[in-house]
Amino acid sequence: MVLWMIGLGLGDEGDISVKGLKAVQRSAFVYLEAYTSILPGLDRETLAAAYGVSEIIEADRELVESGCEEMLDRAKDNEVSFLVVGDPLCATTHTDLWLRARQKDIAVQVLHNASVMNAVASCGLQLYRFGETVSIPYWLDDWRPDSWYDKILKNKKAGLHTLCLLDIKVKEQTVENLMRGRKIYEPPRFMTVRQALDQLCKVEKDRQEGVAPSDAMCFGLARLGREDQVIRAGTVEKIAEVDFGGPLHSLVICAEELHELEQEFVDFYRQE
Repeated sequence: MVLWMIGLGLGDEGDISVKGLKAVQRSAFVYLEAYTSILPGLDRETLAAAYGVSEIIEADRELVESGCEEMLDRAKDNEVSFLVVGDPLCATTHTDLWLRARQKDIAVQVLHNASVMNAVASCGLQLYRFGETVSIPYWLDDWRPDSWYDKILKNKKAGLHTLCLLDIKVKEQTVENLMRGRKIYEPPRFMTVRQALDQLCKVEKDRQEGVAPSDAMCFGLARLGREDQVIRAGTVEKIAEVDFGGPLHSLVICAEELHELEQEFVDFYRQE
């Protein structure tokens, strides 16, 4: 039959499109991808009630990245909906799912929606002046990757802004529990703007290549697309002091030169 890949947007259960809602209500099985992003404060039961379906199945990292065979097998003979917070094709995992479905001759219908990739325009920086998007992961005691710093540096040299997506940890296991095969999961964690800037500044201190000196301009963003979204502009030093509240957070490192209209937005959102 068909696999529907449906974006839920960024706000709440009401952001699904009319076409998407109709597809969900027709589907024999509905899955909610539950690890690349979240809708804060909304669980599967709330969404199921809002969409008028009896059950929404959690699609965690293990289910999606291990092949999704159950979901794809069901989509051979049924309409199946795969719900994604934001847009359904912004994560590599989801484009891989699209390919696996087509390789099995399963029809795929994609219904797009707002995501951080376009909602970042709310801060007033022009979308066509953004370079490569980077992901900043949580550091561990023995694992401190900083390849994302090089990408921000490359963007800066090209006169481009950088959107930084901040790590989330949902249904994660410790190394010990993973090795012992114990299905024990750590509490969810969501990287904050402050934590991201702390890691960035530590790399800057070591490398001193001008990506994030204390007076570099940046934007801190929280809960984009929701009624309680927060947008603040300022220097790295100032934004690191801001409490942005609950998840999800994002960070933008500005190009060194701003368009005059962009500068007006910086002034409007400036954190003094």
